Amino acid sequence: MSNLKGLGVALVTPFNEDLSVDFDSLTKLVEFNINNGTNYLVVLGTTAEAATLSNEEKKAVTQHIIKVNNKRLPLVLGIGGNDTMEVKRQIEETDLSDFDAVLSVSPYYNRPNQEGLYQHYKMLAGTGKQIIIYNVPSRTGQNLEASTTLRLAKDFPNLFLIKEAGPNINQYFDILRQKPEHFNLVSGDDEYTLPVTLAGGNGVISVIGQAYPKEFSTMVQLAFDGKIKEAYEIHNKLVEITRMIFAEGNPAGIKTILAEMGIVKNFVRLPLVIASEGLQNKIKAEMATI
Repeated sequence: MSNLKGLGVALVTPFNEDLSVDFDSLTKLVEFNINNGTNYLVVLGTTAEAATLSNEEKKAVTQHIIKVNNKRLPLVLGIGGNDTMEVKRQIEETDLSDFDAVLSVSPYYNRPNQEGLYQHYKMLAGTGKQIIIYNVPSRTGQNLEASTTLRLAKDFPNLFLIKEAGPNINQYFDILRQKPEHFNLVSGDDEYTLPVTLAGGNGVISVIGQAYPKEFSTMVQLAFDGKIKEAYEIHNKLVEITRMIFAEGNPAGIKTILAEMGIVKNFVRLPLVIASEGLQNKIKAEMATI
């Protein structure tokens, strides 16, 4: 699965003022990323506000991205939840012929212990599909510890990659240091992309990257090439705006940027709200420096 390397972007779902899905803006967003260096697209991740989309909307968004992409970039589909058997059923029943892998977030709200997390992913591995583990304890309430990730990696070859967004960078490094050869890691924290890639990671599944794909993909490639100084110049240019977009929740910040760029309209669905006027002004001022 080496084609899932470099810059992957977790696409937002654009909305119209009436909060219906804005398919024209979704087309713009996909084309913008394809034409500016993004390596693969992640569909219906948490950044897509997938929790607020109906099943019909999810199918429509998925089919629209497949059509617009037209096999130009690899695609990853988000299928996750806190009912293991339901997630397994969805993976088995979904047509994944256009997708390279499924990105499946660890169970949220239930807060299973490490054995429960292991058994959850063991069940998903039993589908035989290519599965990306997604650890994001700030959203799920439970950290998938490095020892559990490594156990899964060794036991199930089709759990081939983790999007790691754990609570500290040491966890990234522990996985990278001890992982089996077939298993890879991408950063799930935009700000950690460069050090994690330099340490042996496969790049990032990014939020900010969909607004600055040219810069972010170049930074990751420079890291692969060992051009550290040049890579850090890009990192340092983007670090402040990267922090800003998460200040009031995701994807409120990234939609502010994309709206300012004229790619999407600045609407989110409840319980999320758009970024405050103060944060929007800070983001726009920072954009002017990039």
